[in-house]
Amino acid sequence: MLRIIANSVAALSLFAAMPVNGAAPDDWDGLVKVHAKKMAYVYLQPGADFRGYTKVMLDPTQVSFRKNWQRDHNEDSTIRVNDGVVRRILDDAQKGFQKIFEEAYTKAGYQVVTAPGPDVMRLSTAVINLDVVAPDIMTAGRSWSFSRDAGQATLVLEARDSQSGSLLGRAVDRRILDDMGPYMRNSVTNAADFEQAFRSWAKISANGLSELKDLSPVDTSGLQRKK
Repeated sequence: MLRIIANSVAALSLFAAMPVNGAAPDDWDGLVKVHAKKMAYVYLQPGADFRGYTKVMLDPTQVSFRKNWQRDHNEDSTIRVNDGVVRRILDDAQKGFQKIFEEAYTKAGYQVVTAPGPDVMRLSTAVINLDVVAPDIMTAGRSWSFSRDAGQATLVLEARDSQSGSLLGRAVDRRILDDMGPYMRNSVTNAADFEQAFRSWAKISANGLSELKDLSPVDTSGLQRKK
């Protein structure tokens, strides 16, 4: 199962690197692309039945910066970001995202468990292409950055049956955390904006499972026709 999840996250990462408005395949590993209002891309298994899932098992969220983020930041800024700062940002994002997802599913009425079962859905999540405008580098003086946005990130999510490993669905969504700005940025304002995005994703995901229960067994052809 761990190998399946690792391979899936790698595939999701490649797919999520595409522009949000770029062309996306109509099918993906047996899943069919359906119309979605709150996520950029949603793929579902035709005929999937979500009604039996009352619990969720959450794999540790994987978090990664966009390619060359550290190098680009250090070239454009007088204050350098070292490997320790990069690791701390990734760890904080991973822990925060995991906690927020657990809270969202619990609030939506699902029990969060740590072992597979007949009524357990397994969710793999990743936050990739993370781009932070004003990272906290913990210098003695203050460092300020003025920007219209705090940065951006892409959510990738995969749902499987926890026992069989059967692939049920995938979703990809990118968020640019912007204001009317320009706005003075620091680690505190960044954290607030990213937390808001994480909470939005978690709520959409948890509510989406409840909606899929009402649509089960899923008629993907009907969902494709929705505009």
